[in-house]
Amino acid sequence: MVFPTGPSDAEELARVHVTSWRETYRGLLPDAFLARMSEPGFTRRFHRQLDRPGDSVTLAAGDRYGMVAYAQGGASRRNLSGEAEIVTLYVLRQAQGEGLGKRLMTEIARVMAAKGASSLMISVLRDNIRARGFYEHLGGTPEAARQEPGPGGQLLYEVAYRWRDIGDLI
Repeated sequence: MVFPTGPSDAEELARVHVTSWRETYRGLLPDAFLARMSEPGFTRRFHRQLDRPGDSVTLAAGDRYGMVAYAQGGASRRNLSGEAEIVTLYVLRQAQGEGLGKRLMTEIARVMAAKGASSLMISVLRDNIRARGFYEHLGGTPEAARQEPGPGGQLLYEVAYRWRDIGDLI
């Protein structure tokens, strides 16, 4: 089940966020950084974001045991006319391979298209091979890797994937 989130979902979003980062980024980000991630801190951040969402949208997916995935999207940080961006997409390892990532991508694309977006992009760590394969499978076109500041100021390489026609995801 995919559903829109609100401030009352902040704690579950924080749990999924921290857990998925620890599952996904071990070996890609410093272990000390991952260990310091705080669910209460992210709960406060999500509560603030969801209390005043503006043009952004946060959708979550759950099963009978609770939330297992979420995605956030909005206007592109690149400020390209008509381009939307999925800022985060995380699926707990236990729920991967069930189509939830694709469903969240589709639903975010649908919402962003309804708000006037004609294209969509998402960025991923260059060395996150599994995620890159997922976006390529969905038809995303990779751009050249670029350096971006990461945790603690460490420079990381990211690859942006773009769908020139957001309708290709819908």
